[in-house]
Amino acid sequence: MFDVLIAGAGPAGSVAATVLARAGARVLVLDRARFPRPKLCGDTVNPGALAVLRALRLAGVTAGGIPIDGMIVTAEPGVRIEVRYDGVQGRALTRSVLDAALVAAASDAGARIEQGVLVQGPLLETSGATPSVSGLVIKGSDGRAVRIPAPIVIAADGRHSRVARALGLSGAPPHPRRWAVGAYFSDVGGLSSCGEMHVRRGHYIGVAPMPGGLANACVVTANRAALGRPAALLLQTLRSDPQLKGRFAAARMVSEPVSLGPLAVDCHVAGAPGLLLAGDAGGFVDPMTGDGLRFAFRGGELAALEAMRALEHGAGDAHVRLLEDRTREFARKWQFNRSLRALVGSPLAVRAAGFGAALAPRLLHHVVSYAGDVQAA
Repeated sequence: MFDVLIAGAGPAGSVAATVLARAGARVLVLDRARFPRPKLCGDTVNPGALAVLRALRLAGVTAGGIPIDGMIVTAEPGVRIEVRYDGVQGRALTRSVLDAALVAAASDAGARIEQGVLVQGPLLETSGATPSVSGLVIKGSDGRAVRIPAPIVIAADGRHSRVARALGLSGAPPHPRRWAVGAYFSDVGGLSSCGEMHVRRGHYIGVAPMPGGLANACVVTANRAALGRPAALLLQTLRSDPQLKGRFAAARMVSEPVSLGPLAVDCHVAGAPGLLLAGDAGGFVDPMTGDGLRFAFRGGELAALEAMRALEHGAGDAHVRLLEDRTREFARKWQFNRSLRALVGSPLAVRAAGFGAALAPRLLHHVVSYAGDVQAA
């Protein structure tokens, strides 16, 4: 019998498993993937996210990365501002490396990790006045459903969480709806120790330096029709952009492009009786702010802390307490991200913001520092 079941071995699930296992809980983590596995992401751990890892004694998982000293932001018309983090750094490394290291850390802490296992949904207990989650249902090796009971379940199984969506707890908002396409490139000119965000009317582009001299380039767009040819969309966008075309003229795409979307996921609760949500299962942040990993790390930790409390005192209202924890921790940043999402969705607002940044660059410095969670580092 396990104390806690965790659906999903990504950053939130692995962090939650590590915290729980270190405290002596019997933890089983289930993931349909096998690690290391590719994952579309900006591949940067911002200063605030790195501070969370240090506090958890997990900073070693970023050992294979390279330092990120700040951000370069460009916008129309011809705005370019470089913002250096004040005395702190982030790290850049592929999610395949980061996630595998986090899974290994959870295993080393004593959690049991089962890879290549599909979680089909929650196991429900309906005998009481209020239905509660009492475990998980997985697809067995023979294709049949297998029920695994546990007092507490943490759903950390991503944006399309089978657990959260089975209970109607999360869904994609009607607006804005955007999709991302990304790949790795070699021979990109002008890379530095800064991440980059290039905000344009109708789309934005993220570029990050990676170990080995590579670059992660990602385009986020509302043009769903263009997703049918992801490589063409990515290359055409990069090689037609006034501020990037020269840098990508000789670049070579060294990985298959990956598409993801729709990006944003809204979730206004933190679980249900017996169930706690963590990571993207509890709401997905449009990646333009680059702070999704801090939400994942800290959100996984908060879910683990409430799970431990629930093991001692009962799990009935753990999801209510977790929502309070998450609101205190993230509410201001959630609103900040929603505001940026709305701005990028308006061509007029993007142009106005470009003029504002040119006239008042200090304001953009504050925005970038806040987006990078420098105050939390």
